[in-house]
Amino acid sequence: MSDDLLRTSANPSEQAEETSLRPRRLDEFVGQPKLREHLEIMLGAAQKRSQSLDHILFAGPPGLGKTSLAGIIASERDCALRITSGPALERAGDVAAILTNLDDGDVLFIDEIHRLPRPVEEVLYPAMEDFQLDIVIGKGPSARSIRLDLPRFTLVGATTRSGLIAGPLRDRFGFIARLDYYNPEDLVTIIMRTAGILGVPVTAEGAQEISRRSRGTPRIANRLLKRVRDFAEVRASGTVDLVTARDALTVFEVDERGLDKIDRLLLVSLCETFAGQPVGLGTLAVAVGEETDTVEDVYEPYLLQQGLIRRTPRGRVATLSAYAHLGVDAPADRHPEIFD
Repeated sequence: MSDDLLRTSANPSEQAEETSLRPRRLDEFVGQPKLREHLEIMLGAAQKRSQSLDHILFAGPPGLGKTSLAGIIASERDCALRITSGPALERAGDVAAILTNLDDGDVLFIDEIHRLPRPVEEVLYPAMEDFQLDIVIGKGPSARSIRLDLPRFTLVGATTRSGLIAGPLRDRFGFIARLDYYNPEDLVTIIMRTAGILGVPVTAEGAQEISRRSRGTPRIANRLLKRVRDFAEVRASGTVDLVTARDALTVFEVDERGLDKIDRLLLVSLCETFAGQPVGLGTLAVAVGEETDTVEDVYEPYLLQQGLIRRTPRGRVATLSAYAHLGVDAPADRHPEIFD
């Protein structure tokens, strides 16, 4: 066996082979070094004071570890983690029921917190600031309000669109952090760790090829590793090496820059269908058969980061890099926005 080959025996329990890949402790979390340092300091200080952690807001694109960090915080504090999401909390009574069932030190994780309805937000204000809950009893002239004391909990919010969070809610978080895309070296470490958990033989070159096409996102890296593993078992020797990774990702339509079918369809629409003209978000979404929110939140961030498209006052335009990536010539009447 070559030195660059990682072979790990499968989990003793075959049923547990596909166990959760999320890290459970802060020292297992790869990437985001500054954020890890900040959390280590905050957790250590809270432990010394025997107090609950400040409320925390994690912002950033999907798949970078916001949910994992919430679980890590609960594990490090040795307390329960309660998970919900903004769209699931439709009424003030929904969040009131959750809050009254928390224990001291518990971590309440709200994913997509920017989608909370306004009445629910207003219930959270006194809960976050004073650990109290206002409840209205009765209706009409006989209605009265009572205030209940809540345990000292930690609210961890996650959002992909921090600009949509109301100012009063944002101000009540003691720590706000943005997660960045991962560098290729950190993704290789994550891929190797996942391969070890799943018992997948993978070479360093194979892991690097998957990392290069993972769009800087651990969730995508893990997903691609599983698909390459399937390909290696069915059409190759079972080992994820460089050639196998390239062949597998070609079959699954993930190109050398990590663009998938929809990414390329977006570029083709901008470069060819609309011939380099600025295109509105709604029109572009219809052209590729996706929702506007999906295009804006899932696909655009990476294309923007890679310098393949630009947002202009008149709409989205493809850059010269996009034309080069597709191997097509830019139209003669192209707009100057693509050069800016």
